[in-house]
Amino acid sequence: MRSAADDRTARAVIRDEALRLFAERGPDAVTVRQIAAAAGVSPALVVHHFGSKEGLRQAVDQHVLALFDAMLGELTGGRARDLYDPAASGSLAEAILTYLPPGSPVPAYLRRMLLAGGGAGRELFGRLFRLSSGMLTGLVAAGLAVPGQDPAVRAAFLLCNDLAVLLLREHIGAALGTDPLSGEGIARWAREMLVIYGSGLLASPPGDPP
Repeated sequence: MRSAADDRTARAVIRDEALRLFAERGPDAVTVRQIAAAAGVSPALVVHHFGSKEGLRQAVDQHVLALFDAMLGELTGGRARDLYDPAASGSLAEAILTYLPPGSPVPAYLRRMLLAGGGAGRELFGRLFRLSSGMLTGLVAAGLAVPGQDPAVRAAFLLCNDLAVLLLREHIGAALGTDPLSGEGIARWAREMLVIYGSGLLASPPGDPP
């Protein structure tokens, strides 16, 4: 049952518990009864508020999109350029984790949204791509980056590189022995990422100047 100190509405509690369970197990593996039990309400109340599990899933999607709208608003208000500034060590993944409370299920749910191929995932990726494109344009205007032959592909590449840390977090952690989104992991990841962004990956052919 909910704590008496919890001032969220029953609808918000149901939505938040659904978000947590969907992130852990995937929406298809979670029942209305399980969501109701986690929220401390009856299954009938879940149906009353959301109509069906699909209605609840859509509400969760819209809630996550609203969170990202707020986060992107903050980024575009001042921090956006730092995400891809060669002099900074930030990343979109780091910004997401900084914005969210510790232990938030949103990053795990984000993975499912982006990989499921639904409308909400496409909408979210589109918003993030527009942010990435805008940041690249700003860096080019400031003389910190070059647009390349295909700026749209370059913006998509930067975005995918950042999102990969979220989407493949567990696999990267297992391979490196460090959670890439922990303090140590972010510093380790950012250090190498900035070298690649600043100096490139490929070595000069023998005889070429460095």
